[in-house]
Amino acid sequence: MTDLHRLERLLRARHECIWIPTMEEPYALQLVKDAALNAGMTLRVWSITHGVRDGIVESRTAEPNTEHPAAALYHVTHQLFHPLWCVMLDLAGHLEDERTMRVLRECLDEFRNAGSALILIDRADSMPAVVDAAATRFEPAMPDTREIEQLVRCELRELNQRDPIEVEISKTAYRTILKNLRGLTRGQVKRIITDVVADDRRFDDEDINHVLASKRQALHSGGLLEYIETPADLSEIGGLKRLKRWLKQRQNALSDKAQKFGLATPRGVLLLGVQGAGKSLCAKAIAAAWQRLLLRMDPGALYDRYIGESERRLRDTLRQAERMAPVVLWVDEIEKGFASAASRSTDGGLSQRMFGTLLTWMQDHRSPVFIVATANDIEALPPELLRKGRFDEIFFVDLPDGKTRREIFRIHLEKRDRDPRKFDLDVLAESSGGYSGAEIEQAIVAALHEAFAKHGKLDTEQITSVLAESPPLSRTMAEKIRALRQWAQGRCVPAN
Repeated sequence: MTDLHRLERLLRARHECIWIPTMEEPYALQLVKDAALNAGMTLRVWSITHGVRDGIVESRTAEPNTEHPAAALYHVTHQLFHPLWCVMLDLAGHLEDERTMRVLRECLDEFRNAGSALILIDRADSMPAVVDAAATRFEPAMPDTREIEQLVRCELRELNQRDPIEVEISKTAYRTILKNLRGLTRGQVKRIITDVVADDRRFDDEDINHVLASKRQALHSGGLLEYIETPADLSEIGGLKRLKRWLKQRQNALSDKAQKFGLATPRGVLLLGVQGAGKSLCAKAIAAAWQRLLLRMDPGALYDRYIGESERRLRDTLRQAERMAPVVLWVDEIEKGFASAASRSTDGGLSQRMFGTLLTWMQDHRSPVFIVATANDIEALPPELLRKGRFDEIFFVDLPDGKTRREIFRIHLEKRDRDPRKFDLDVLAESSGGYSGAEIEQAIVAALHEAFAKHGKLDTEQITSVLAESPPLSRTMAEKIRALRQWAQGRCVPAN
């Protein structure tokens, strides 16, 4: 069902107040206009700059002395000789005025009795409780692939009319660009197309990277989610054989055919384990295996000092992830953001409310967002999170065994343009017992610095020397890691 059909259904049901929170005011206003034209309804539009004016024929003179919202509402209420729709633009900020709030409440009663509708199009994501209780919230959907293609074609046509451009793009590149524009607003799609064409007056295969870069910038500007680069394939990740097998089995479960077969779409996994053992790599492995965008959410960054702002940030983050779907949403170190939910906290119940919001969303959301939550401290996690059904599986990421360490050395040496055959990988694997993948990588980096400083070549002896001089975390925190492993036995599935 399109946005227009959904809106028309609400209006036909005679909802006296519809609230449309959106940053795309022109799109929302056009929806209301189209609905009014289809229904043959009188439409009035108010803004603080123009006052009340005709919503269909904008060139008509605005009603005098209606710039103030209270005056506008009073004026419209006394025009209800027959049903009409009235759009108020950015009214939320004016509702702190007692007079405007009083007039609005009386206006809603009049609209209800007259079979009319008051439509609030606002950039604000919250309304006073009395308005929120009376209003029906309507959220426009993000543009789908078909609408994105129409926006792209329209924008290219307009750009070509102003100053001719060359369009030489393959079907594969064109589909890739359309796919990567998903999750953006209509205005953002148009701006990105304008930007990629502006420099060379061309629209071609090379613009894919420009589109990706612009999308990352759009993500970062919101400050809620971070785009994470993933490896080209799983061969760049050592070990994790059981996790890789699990991913391969469920890769086709994302298709329509699998859902017709009766399979539910995979929802997420919880990754517990030793610091530096590769939980972050697991998140990247999942995104790489399923060829999905990987977005990282830092729960600690969601908290704000203002009442209600933290909950709004979490809702916005989850909503943004749904708009970007299909994606892998990586909730990094989840215990840091919601640890207080497991005990009595001094934050006035904020952690419990935030955690409750997350759990409800995890249970109810239907969009193809696969959650990967990572954690280091088991005791800090609320027990509700570990209950079966929250995640498809709980994996334990342990320190790599000898065979996996050998593979990790090979991967990191190849990444740094070194031939692994010139190194004794068996000796390196044996001398790095108890080291995590991250510690092995840093040992290679340190050995490279040493070799460069001495104007020599990197060899096996230099790496083993660095390993001997830097004890692993498994030794300095042996008791904690031992307790973590004991807890995981029988409760988690080994990732390797």
